[in-house]
Amino acid sequence: MTSIVDIARQGLGGLLRKEGLSCSCGKRHHTELREVVMQAGALQETPRLVEKYGGSRVFLIADQNTYQVAGQKAAALLGEAGIDHEVFIFADDYVQPTDASLEQVLAKFSGDCDMILGVGSGTINDISKLAAKERGVSYICVATAPSMDGFVSNTSSMVMKGIKVSIESTVPLAVVADLDILAAAPERLLQAGFGDILAKYTSIAEWRISNLITGEYYCEQIAELMRMAVRNCVANVEGLAKREPEAVKYVMESLILSGIAMAFAGFTRPASGVEHYFSHTWDMRYLEFHTPKDFHGIQCGIGTVLTLEVYDQIKKLTPSREKGLSYVESFDLAKWHQFVQEYLGRSGAGLVEQERKERKYDQAAHRQRLEVIVQKWGQILEIIQTELPSVAQVRGYLQAVGAPVSPTEIGISYADARRAFKVSKDIRNKYNASWLLWDLGCLDEVADSLWQDRE
Repeated sequence: MTSIVDIARQGLGGLLRKEGLSCSCGKRHHTELREVVMQAGALQETPRLVEKYGGSRVFLIADQNTYQVAGQKAAALLGEAGIDHEVFIFADDYVQPTDASLEQVLAKFSGDCDMILGVGSGTINDISKLAAKERGVSYICVATAPSMDGFVSNTSSMVMKGIKVSIESTVPLAVVADLDILAAAPERLLQAGFGDILAKYTSIAEWRISNLITGEYYCEQIAELMRMAVRNCVANVEGLAKREPEAVKYVMESLILSGIAMAFAGFTRPASGVEHYFSHTWDMRYLEFHTPKDFHGIQCGIGTVLTLEVYDQIKKLTPSREKGLSYVESFDLAKWHQFVQEYLGRSGAGLVEQERKERKYDQAAHRQRLEVIVQKWGQILEIIQTELPSVAQVRGYLQAVGAPVSPTEIGISYADARRAFKVSKDIRNKYNASWLLWDLGCLDEVADSLWQDRE
């Protein structure tokens, strides 16, 4: 059996077989993505792709910026090709991936359109994928910046009823990645895409740790796809800083590969861990309290630095059954729920309700996990040592492209970073660093000690 990693080394196309790919993990992995056109001038291919994948009347979605960058030209190309289309442009300068934004699109969607063409990256892509799912039509993405890894994932990262959630959505049949457009994207968006790729260091480590402690499904081939994506990007970091097309191409390929990996796994675990939950928490607080925030990938890059510093502290610990059991037995869940709701507002109330359904703080389940942690601590440390680079390395990569490396650079205090870390175990039902520390009975002491010298 040819490995998936070997196939990926020959190019993305080999991963897109309609019949899927058999894997040594025992599963057959597949994605609905069928084609990626990544080259200079790729926007010209838009009408061909629309016709190839059955679009006869297209609903084009863009925002004010992406319409100017590529949407207007894409619409003109559709017109020249005789393809009927309608155009929806968000009126707001800064569109949020919320239920309200989705409702705007669905309200304007014409019933006789059979394809959505999303012109944009993060937010526009997430909304477009979900709108295609809601209306039961196919979807093609025209990327305008290599800024995040959700282009071809089977979920949309949305804020629904105030809670940051990943919702099942339509995978694009094709992606148009015009290198002329991508290389000219705002510097902050290039930095964001790079930051989202660096996050795979910690997401893969946490996936492996979760597999060890909870038995969660894990695939080494998918994990290696993510490692390869990171290696390709950091090897070309100097070129990215200079906007060299080849370096930009590596970042975009890696971001698409990340989405393929999520589709192969069937969930977001290969691409996100606690570093992403810093970002999700800051997004939720922004919507509730108008606190500072930045692009998702920028926040993920910072979150990766913070997470590596957390794991530096975890490496110093020695597990104690007595300490873990005593901490959990005295844990005041009602007080914790009050904190979550005060810190996150309306979204906090949703997380509390979600936790009650998941029974995340069940003491019997904790005892089982704690026993595994104590018995397999050496293996956990080995995963941390082998998967994670040093804090200095990742800081250096981010600084090489001019990206921020600390929350204070985007207006967020280290005190807030400590609170965000504590609440990160509640954002998703995925085992991560904060959950591990809670199991060990060390969450408060470790979290409260973090970054004190930087206040």
